[in-house]
Amino acid sequence: MAIANRIAQAIYDATQADEKWAPKLRTLKADDDLTVAAEDWADAKGDTGGVRSGAKEYLDEIKPPPKDGDPKSNADWWKGLSGQEKADYISMYPDSVGKLNGLPADVRDEANRAVFEEKRAEYQAQYKDIPEEPKPKYVPSGRTMRYSDEWLEWHQKYEGKRAHLKSALDGMKAIQKRFDRTGEDGLPEAYLLGFDPKGDGRVVLANGNPDTADHTALYVPGTKTHLGSIDGDLNRGATLWRESQALSPGDKISTITWFDYDAPDQVPNATSDKYAEKAAPNLREFLDGNKAAHEATTGGAAHTTVIGHSYGSTVIGDAAKYRSEYADTWSDPLLADDVIAAGSPGMQAEHAADLGIDPDHMWAMKAGGTGSDDWFVREGGRNVGLGGNRVIPTDREFGGHVMESDSSDHGGYWNVDEHQKPSVSLKNQARVIVGDYKGVTLE
Repeated sequence: MAIANRIAQAIYDATQADEKWAPKLRTLKADDDLTVAAEDWADAKGDTGGVRSGAKEYLDEIKPPPKDGDPKSNADWWKGLSGQEKADYISMYPDSVGKLNGLPADVRDEANRAVFEEKRAEYQAQYKDIPEEPKPKYVPSGRTMRYSDEWLEWHQKYEGKRAHLKSALDGMKAIQKRFDRTGEDGLPEAYLLGFDPKGDGRVVLANGNPDTADHTALYVPGTKTHLGSIDGDLNRGATLWRESQALSPGDKISTITWFDYDAPDQVPNATSDKYAEKAAPNLREFLDGNKAAHEATTGGAAHTTVIGHSYGSTVIGDAAKYRSEYADTWSDPLLADDVIAAGSPGMQAEHAADLGIDPDHMWAMKAGGTGSDDWFVREGGRNVGLGGNRVIPTDREFGGHVMESDSSDHGGYWNVDEHQKPSVSLKNQARVIVGDYKGVTLE
């Protein structure tokens, strides 16, 4: 059923076909077929706005989520709604529901997929409307060539917008590809736990349901990450799931690619902690929400591992230090049983214990030798102050375990060979994820 029809039906059922609302609801009539056309998604936002206005009295009777609520408050609010109220709230406010930490993963997935489809259609339409690049691009100017006036005008007006739309659409294509791969070689259902195409974009995607998982791993990517490049990071999440599940086939595994922050766009920007500092509350609250949703579903908590690649480990360090009104003492540390730092330039601390992390559950890896790109990242971070007193996680004095790694470069920690045999680096991460600490090989 087209999205507009689905929304109309939800509120129509809730109001029991009250003639007060029926005329307005009927305006949401879309295609007669069962296919959600791009035009339906593109129009859905305006249609839902009309229904929201027409059915405001009914919608106002649904208790809204707590303003600036913590994840547990959000979970309690959701639990207190009736089944019909939940369905109506998802239909009318998918963007809000999809962002609420503490809500069940399947609920956030449903809401975010609605936003995803709407934005994809909107961006496709905008991209299609951009005029073609004028030709010729260059024209004679004396003995040289210059840009044509027509091309310069087009470039100034459209090039930035076109580049953003293309990057966002490339990212959405990667997300859809992951949706379509569900079931491939046992790959579990994907859950879209966060999505926003604005700016560099935001994506949070889980392989397997974290609300029911025995072991959950959250992977935080680093510098230069944006929506258009997210395909590789989604693949790393899937690779972590496959290897973890292979090591512990009797357990339920969920691996999450968490890109919900503005990553530095280039290496020089990564010398500053400001990006990690700004990202810290987002990561902290997501982990809190993950626990709240899991407890609401199972009554307990999953074994949780947080993995930071490069600058992503700096984000984890700042999240561990972050204190909000809900977590202002070490009695409420980062909600992770294990932390892995791969190719880390520093975690803004001299010792793991300074972050409230048990040194026995702090793990680090490095790649290549002196002069490798990974070495430059690590030593660069040390020299610009991303560590603590020039100490980074792969230093013995940091206090954690340094795992064996066979990666030759900064991005090779998740490699598999042509026969799908996992690298030592990948296998060691998976062993930590499933709690097989004795199986981890150390330097």
